Amino acid sequence: MSKLDFPKARYEAGVQGFGNGSFAYLQPDGGWGLSNSGLVTSDGDAFLIDTMFDYAHTRAMLESFQRTSDAKIRTLFNTHHNGDHCYGNALVEDAEIIATEAAKTAMTHETPAGLAGLMKAAPKLGLTGEYFLHCFARFEFDGIDAKLPDHTFHGKLIRQVGSKTIELIEVGPAHTGGDAIAYVPADKAVFTGDILFIEGHPILWVGPVENWIAACDAIAAMDADVIVPGHGPVTDKKGVARVRDYLIYIQREAKKRYDAGIGALEAARDISFADFSNWGDAERIAVNTATLYREFGAKDVPSDAATLFGWMAQIWNDKKGNRS
Repeated sequence: MSKLDFPKARYEAGVQGFGNGSFAYLQPDGGWGLSNSGLVTSDGDAFLIDTMFDYAHTRAMLESFQRTSDAKIRTLFNTHHNGDHCYGNALVEDAEIIATEAAKTAMTHETPAGLAGLMKAAPKLGLTGEYFLHCFARFEFDGIDAKLPDHTFHGKLIRQVGSKTIELIEVGPAHTGGDAIAYVPADKAVFTGDILFIEGHPILWVGPVENWIAACDAIAAMDADVIVPGHGPVTDKKGVARVRDYLIYIQREAKKRYDAGIGALEAARDISFADFSNWGDAERIAVNTATLYREFGAKDVPSDAATLFGWMAQIWNDKKGNRS
């Protein structure tokens, strides 16, 4: 097994309850597009955190929650703009949709139609196309109506669900430009969106990494026993600490290589993950290193998704070739 050929997370799919009317819907193995959602209920009302990447996966999530609780979903909160957290919005009828202003703006650019077009073009795109299909072939993007948020906010927004208070807290830019989390004090629960990837490599699309580290610190300071990540199994503050450790580690290791004059892609290939050997999707280090190099001051490191998917494809292909 090569140093990048790591196993995927394994945990039970479907609804997981935490008592007091709080639930998560989990999609193993937590890799590309296999995100989580949350449901907070009280006095017959429900607050949904995130939808899925396409209609089929969103329907499965909604049906699972309906079998668990008959509370009416009146509010939907999108933690950020990536499609695996919002493309199913149109299936949540008669609910107010909330996100940060930055997330709503980004949703207008990263559309289902754009992904559908890329999926059709992928067979002609060589290795990058092969990798793109590896990531997303299980999803159907044609025919999705991208329903945008009705209400946006900056900083912090308080909402009520029955007798429960939910604190929506903007923590981006970090993973994306508009990241936010949902904290439910009555349930001692936090729904983090993609601020947390558990047993999978986080992906630093935007940064700065210091904001992401600060977001981990903020979650760790909350009175919370249940922490639902954007991807991977439900965790606790030990899981938060591991993600924080990862971010500090890649920041340090990338800076060493930047200072030594090593190129960003070469650096990504060179960084060892011996201390994170059970985490999947290690090729995401290509994006993380590119973002960090730009933070360090590099002017010649790409930021466009097409090139960065190409970089990840190269590392993924290297990994495939080195399996033992």
